Amino acid sequence: MTTAARYVSRLVRGLGFAAREQAVSLISGLLRTAPAGPGVVVVPGFACADCALTVTSTWLTSRGYQATGAGIGFNLGCTTDLVTRLVRRVEHHVERTSRPIVLLGHSRGGWLSRRVAVHRPDLVRALVMVGSPVLDPLGANPRVLAAARLLTRLNALGIDGLLDNDCFTGPCFRENTAALTAPLSVPALAVYSREDRIAPWELCRDPHAECVEVTGGHADLLLNPELYAVLEPWLTDQAATEARFGQTRDVARAVAHA
Repeated sequence: MTTAARYVSRLVRGLGFAAREQAVSLISGLLRTAPAGPGVVVVPGFACADCALTVTSTWLTSRGYQATGAGIGFNLGCTTDLVTRLVRRVEHHVERTSRPIVLLGHSRGGWLSRRVAVHRPDLVRALVMVGSPVLDPLGANPRVLAAARLLTRLNALGIDGLLDNDCFTGPCFRENTAALTAPLSVPALAVYSREDRIAPWELCRDPHAECVEVTGGHADLLLNPELYAVLEPWLTDQAATEARFGQTRDVARAVAHA
């Protein structure tokens, strides 16, 4: 008998045996904490912080998901360093939720999320990329690239934590670019818009993901009801698959220890 059941049994001790057992079962069920939904780590786009995904996190939480931010601060630094920090965040959330999580990234956040999914698929249940030009990291709007290259000049002047030239041409760039087109071993969704003036829609159509088109501009995607109309059934399907897998895994463990 659970602690809640023992507590309730004291409250209904004056009832007859059958009525008491029914009351204990019913009220204990009401007191039991409902199981939490899958964990989700949301990853902001270039030059943004977790607060940029407040609407997304709130929407996820309202539907029972355990949503948390990426915890990487502003998405400005070296991709490899940010991926390392994101892996630590994902590891923590996996430990907290006791199962692999969903990674949901916007723009450059989708790049980082994909890198983690390729590098550590054991931690990732599913991947969502929103407006992420994974097919060519340098194919974004020239104004965005100009801003990024300005960060390399500031870095050369001694301002740490920004991009450097290796992020555009060196081994770091080649490693990360290869990972952005590598096959995925987890379910993935790529959401894009032909109206996006920052991330060309052709570059967002990941060949290893289910690609879905919506309308709206780049930043507007996170506020677009069409995005959430796509996410709701897709995430529900992933959660249902995970639940069935978890049940199968539990049965297998029980048989193995019988």
